[in-house]
Amino acid sequence: MQPTQKYYEADAYRTEAAGRILAAEPDGSGGGKIALDGTVFYPEGGGQPADRGTLTLPDGTVLHVTDVHEQGGVIWHTTDALPEAAAPGTEVQEALDWAWRFDKMQQHTGEHILSGILHQMFGAENVGFHIGTDAVRMDTSVPISAEGLREAELAANRIVWQNVPVCITYPTREELAALTYRSKKEIEGQVRIVSIPGADVCACCGTHTAATGAVGQIKILAAENYKGGVRLSIVCGERALLAAQAMRQRQADIGALLSAKPSETAHAVHRVFDEYTALKFAHFGLCSQLFEALAAQTAPGEDAIRIVPGLDPDGLHRLAVKLSEATTGLCAALTANEKGTGYCLARADGDVRALTKALNAALNGRGGGKPGICQGSCAAAPEQVERFLKENHIL
Repeated sequence: MQPTQKYYEADAYRTEAAGRILAAEPDGSGGGKIALDGTVFYPEGGGQPADRGTLTLPDGTVLHVTDVHEQGGVIWHTTDALPEAAAPGTEVQEALDWAWRFDKMQQHTGEHILSGILHQMFGAENVGFHIGTDAVRMDTSVPISAEGLREAELAANRIVWQNVPVCITYPTREELAALTYRSKKEIEGQVRIVSIPGADVCACCGTHTAATGAVGQIKILAAENYKGGVRLSIVCGERALLAAQAMRQRQADIGALLSAKPSETAHAVHRVFDEYTALKFAHFGLCSQLFEALAAQTAPGEDAIRIVPGLDPDGLHRLAVKLSEATTGLCAALTANEKGTGYCLARADGDVRALTKALNAALNGRGGGKPGICQGSCAAAPEQVERFLKENHIL
């Protein structure tokens, strides 16, 4: 089968074309794959997702293209239907989902700019790249500080503001040998070079904007250490605008909750955190006094099953331990939670694992621990747990 002519390589802004079906293969579920002699659809590859769009048959039937892949130079278009009219030799009208394509062009061009800047500033190689649904993932070969990333982000956006052209060239073997460019792998045959003055020279087969201004903005959303380098989440163009709008809305929500101006939310959060920390310490002290009092009311040798509202797992554990210091009987700290009941069972010089297992089985619980103390939760009210423990434990 003849190779598919790649119209998108010559003109990434071309959205329509007339194509001829070379082959059609059903997938057994009503859809199938169609190979065309020429296409405006970019096939998945190089970290860039496949294009979407439609193929229209001569009788007006519209086939929706949901995926595109290249195999041996032939580009196959996955469609949601494959009628008999979609036979080899048939002419079809191709139409891209332009909003989908342009978003990928913005993200891909922005990645080139930032990757090139990071390479210039820190010698960082881009060792991983993928345009995801929400953000672009980039992995670098070396660690980069937060300050370094801020500087690189600013430098990358300056390239965007300069609106320099994004140039596509096909150098000869001799020209390529004299050219310094980025490439993730060895490439056989003709190499396609994408050049962005002041930012990047890279071997790439993807689609890009004609000039950097169309990228709009490059924004780093997150960075984390990853395999000796750094993994970045970035957004460009419309995605960057939407991210900024969402961030502004979150800021407004936080400001409303804290009665603070947008410029003062960080200070307000610190104030609330300090207040929370003080309350937490006060709560810890009051709980300690309560646990001491409950233990003091427990006679040696008797069981001590106590229901105390509002305890977290640490509080349950502390109460159970305190009770077990006062008696050799079964000790249980119980509190209502979103799952039903949080529990902690303890027994001095005893083993509560069998009882915990029985409790979990009877009341749809989960938990475990050591012989002397077990902790977990179950889907029952504290009073049900208390009744079960009284009826089923062995003294």
